Amino acid sequence: MFNLILTNLNNKAMKGRILLALVLCFVGITNLSAQLKISAEVRPRTEFRNGFKTLKTSEDVEAALFTEQRSRLYLDYKAEKYKFKLAFQDIRVWGETSQIFKEELGKTFISEAWGQYYFTDNLSVKAGRQIISYDNQRFLGGLEWAQQGRRHDALLFIFDKAESKTKFHLGFAYNQDDDRAEPTLLQGDGARFYSVGGNYKSMQYGWFHKDFESAKLSLLAFNAGYQNADSTVSFKQTFGVIGSKKIGGLTLGGDVYYQTGEFGGNNVNALLAGVYATVKTPATPVTIGYEYISGKDDDDTSTDITNFSPDFGTNHAHNGLMDYFFVGPANGNVGVADIYLKTKFKLGKGALLAHAHEFLTGSKQLDETGGELSKAMGTEVDLVYVRKLAPDVTLHLGYSQMFGTDTMEALRGGDASLFTNWGWAMLTFKPTLFKSE
Repeated sequence: MFNLILTNLNNKAMKGRILLALVLCFVGITNLSAQLKISAEVRPRTEFRNGFKTLKTSEDVEAALFTEQRSRLYLDYKAEKYKFKLAFQDIRVWGETSQIFKEELGKTFISEAWGQYYFTDNLSVKAGRQIISYDNQRFLGGLEWAQQGRRHDALLFIFDKAESKTKFHLGFAYNQDDDRAEPTLLQGDGARFYSVGGNYKSMQYGWFHKDFESAKLSLLAFNAGYQNADSTVSFKQTFGVIGSKKIGGLTLGGDVYYQTGEFGGNNVNALLAGVYATVKTPATPVTIGYEYISGKDDDDTSTDITNFSPDFGTNHAHNGLMDYFFVGPANGNVGVADIYLKTKFKLGKGALLAHAHEFLTGSKQLDETGGELSKAMGTEVDLVYVRKLAPDVTLHLGYSQMFGTDTMEALRGGDASLFTNWGWAMLTFKPTLFKSE
């Protein structure tokens, strides 16, 4: 009998079932007032890239075709005074791992791991690896379109009063990497040097949000410290105002962000401003908008940084789905002005999203002879079909086309006359596996 039990325990599937059963029994026995939710996500996405993010250089360049998959397991636990969340994640391209293997490079990691303690019903502290996402995600967003998402290791103090529809968050982070042995992390030369590219050394922010009867208003102040090569730290500040107002069937909204301070020892003076109007029609809502992101003129010889950087936002949701701006290539010092039209309407058992963008430079750019380039960079059309196949299953089908100009070609390389498009299909399974009473 003992040998039979050992044999069963050697089976990995059996181990998993026993472990899950023990966890559920333990939770139910130790704290009958707690709530446990276990959910999962499997999201394969197939992409055909034929000029995605950048123009094609020649007809001989082959289009890319691949499937990338995100798989997640979520554990949410809520007790009387606290809650915590664990999210395990695996990201992989189909076929990158052999069918038979003992080990691999490993792309399985913790996506989220945080706990939140409530001092009162309205005041709490949240610490750990977490999503920080606000408003339209222009400057702070979860970047969930990307299979890996965007996460912060941070400490938040949260005031949330439902009665007055008021929220106020204070966030703090101090980052360190592991490129030095542990004694040096404790003390010694270079103990506080941070060398992880694209991230801040430290950050502090405040976010305020208020819902009114027919309007919304948010205020953001974000201070980020970036490590310089000489071990000094430059501090860059971003201030934002985001709001919207409903007037009958019309919604007016906009946002303004201003960046100042220093980055890499250079002064920062940059701006992002956007405005939009959404009108409800009998068939569909229609949104028309304009966004300006400052750049740096080619004939500006100062060392000031005047190109705005939406550092931690969900940039895929803005300036076209083909990610020509601020995703992958950061668009250098050019900046961008985006005139867009968006709509969504029912199509069969699903819905079709249709977006059109006209992109202009956000600064004066010169050609090789010193003449000023046309501001027109290109036109993009995005189509996305969404359909719920089941309560936990959603299908997305997308197609985008970029019509680049000579200015786009001069600034970004490639051949604007070539056919440039991108197609994708994504199937999302997101079931709840277990939920306690």
